[in-house]
Amino acid sequence: MTNLDLFTTISKDCSRNTTKKYSTSFSSAINLLHKDLHQPIYDIYGFVRLADEIVDTFHDYNKGDLFKDFKNQTYNAIEQQFSLNPLLQAFQHTVNFYKLDIDLIDAFLYSMELDLFKQQYSQAEYEKYIYGSAEVVGLMCLQVFCFGNKDQYLQLKPTAKKLGAAFQKVNFLRDIKADSEGLGRMYFPNCDFHNFTQKDKAQIEIDIQKDFDDALIGILQLPLKAKFGVFVAYSYYLSLFNKIKQLDAKNVLQKRIRISNFYKAVVVAKAWTQMKIIAKK
Repeated sequence: MTNLDLFTTISKDCSRNTTKKYSTSFSSAINLLHKDLHQPIYDIYGFVRLADEIVDTFHDYNKGDLFKDFKNQTYNAIEQQFSLNPLLQAFQHTVNFYKLDIDLIDAFLYSMELDLFKQQYSQAEYEKYIYGSAEVVGLMCLQVFCFGNKDQYLQLKPTAKKLGAAFQKVNFLRDIKADSEGLGRMYFPNCDFHNFTQKDKAQIEIDIQKDFDDALIGILQLPLKAKFGVFVAYSYYLSLFNKIKQLDAKNVLQKRIRISNFYKAVVVAKAWTQMKIIAKK
């Protein structure tokens, strides 16, 4: 093993540890993918998480300067196939190995940069933000899942986008209090945190349910190595969504909705049973 190989290995350890520290739910779902898929998905998550932290949490620093530097480092890392930033070193390795589309990375960075200054969204802006912040992440993962099979990727692309959109919109509903009060953001078009009604919530939920329904069609067609892990992530978010649906709008505004660790385990068990039933059909 060369020194560069050692550094890349250490960098990938960093992306794996980042995923596990920041999201136990997501890292658990990754563990249910085939082992060949674990590391590249960790690498994608590490990159996404770092960008998200810059725009959402590093308030004591000039976030604009940090993000500009991060964006330049990202493109340089991909072009030079090297970065001293361990998360970017791991990410560029996966980008170059799996030949991830650079336009997906462009769209992601565009949406993340919006979080530095934008607080309200029109319908068109909302859809573009959703695409860049979530749908393209699903597409990067799908390129890993379908590595070497372009036709399969193109076939599953629309439903992968729907899954990413569903996850992000559920996050918006779950985090509506923190986004509005802490960051001054309201992603949902034509909505106001101080006048968020049951009708607003119901309309948003209809849209999210359609995304979940469309996404399931694609999940069931995923390569075997990816299917169960993605189905578990889908099941977890669907459970969270169903819990949110049971609440009044005012309750969603008051606290962040969570799924207990015990119920997460129940979700995995139910998902395993459902997949076995589906496989027999």
